[in-house]
Amino acid sequence: MSAGSRAAGQRDEISFGNGGHEPFPAELGQQASAAWPAITTSGLTKRFRGGQLAVNGVDLAVQHGSVYGFLGPNGSGKTTTIRMLLGLVQPTGGSHQLLGTAMPAGTNAVLPRVGSLVEGPAFYSQLSGKANLARYDAADRTADPRTAGPRISAALDRVGLLSAARKHYRAYSLGMKQRLAIAAGLLGPRELLILDEPTNGLDPQGTREVRGLIREIAADGTTVFVSSHLLAEVEQICSHVGVMRTGKLVFQGALEELRSRGAARILVRTDQPARAAEVLAGLRLQDIRTAGHEASAQLGAQPPEEICARLVHADVPVAGLETPRPSLEDLFVELTGEGFHVDG
Repeated sequence: MSAGSRAAGQRDEISFGNGGHEPFPAELGQQASAAWPAITTSGLTKRFRGGQLAVNGVDLAVQHGSVYGFLGPNGSGKTTTIRMLLGLVQPTGGSHQLLGTAMPAGTNAVLPRVGSLVEGPAFYSQLSGKANLARYDAADRTADPRTAGPRISAALDRVGLLSAARKHYRAYSLGMKQRLAIAAGLLGPRELLILDEPTNGLDPQGTREVRGLIREIAADGTTVFVSSHLLAEVEQICSHVGVMRTGKLVFQGALEELRSRGAARILVRTDQPARAAEVLAGLRLQDIRTAGHEASAQLGAQPPEEICARLVHADVPVAGLETPRPSLEDLFVELTGEGFHVDG
C-alpha cells in the first residue's frame, strides 16, 4: 500500500511506502539520519473499545543503522505498536516520530522512505511474483510507471527471487512468500524497514533465508525494526532490543547490555554439596541452592578465587568451579514472566 493510499484512509494487512517516486537526494537522507533516530515514541498508548489497554506509555528510541529486535510474547502489544507507527491505527495518547519527522503530520513525506511488512504477506495466488509486485507498484499513486520494470526487477534480485519472477505465487515456498513481501517494501530506496514477525510459520530453511536477507539489508545501511518472539533471531541479527510485557516496554538497550544485566552465580561441583552450601552461607552469599553434586549461589562482591580458597580451607573437595551468567532465555523470562521460543 502506498503512502498516498494510507493518507486517504485505506487499510491493509501489509503496508508499504512509495515505490516509484524519484529517489530523494542522498545527502538529504544522510543529514536526516545523522541528526535524528530512525524511530522515537513518547508515551505511545492505545486503548481499544471496552477499555483494553494494548499499549501503555511506550518510549522507543531506535538509532539509525541499528537492527532493533522488538520482542515480547504474543499479545504483548508489538503489532499494535507497529500499526500505530505506520498510521494504520490511531494512538489514544502520546506521540511518535519516524526519521526525525513528527507523525502523522509527516506521513506523505516520510512513508515513501519506509518499507514494512505487517502480519504476513497477501498476494494473488494465480499471479507471478513479478505481476504481484507490479500491482502493488501500480496502486501507489506517487510511483513513476516509467521506472516500474527496472525497480521491480531490482527488488526481486535484492531478495533472491529474480529467477522465480514468472513463477505463480501459489508455487512459492513459505520462505519465498516472505521474501516477496519484503521485496514489495523495497520497490524504492528505504532508510527504515519495519518487519512484524517476518519468520512466523517458516521452516528452518525459510527462517535462515529471511534472516540472511535482513542481515544484507542492514549491511547496506538501512535501519531494520523487527518484531519477534524467537530468541535465535535476536542473538543472530539484532544489535539492540526492546522487550514488551503486557503493553509496557520493560527493557530497551544494546543486546550486550541485556546480556550483562543478570547477576552472575558461582557454581561449585563437589561430592559434599550440603557442606559447600554451609560455607557459601557463611560468606553471606544469597540464593543458595543445591542439586545433585552441585551447590550454587548468587555471586556477590567476593572474588571467586577467595570463595574457592574458603571452600578448600573448610575441607570441601572442589571438583570444579564456574561463574555462569543467566542465559538470554532466563533474562527474558525474568523480564516478561513468560517463556520465549528459543528455536528458529
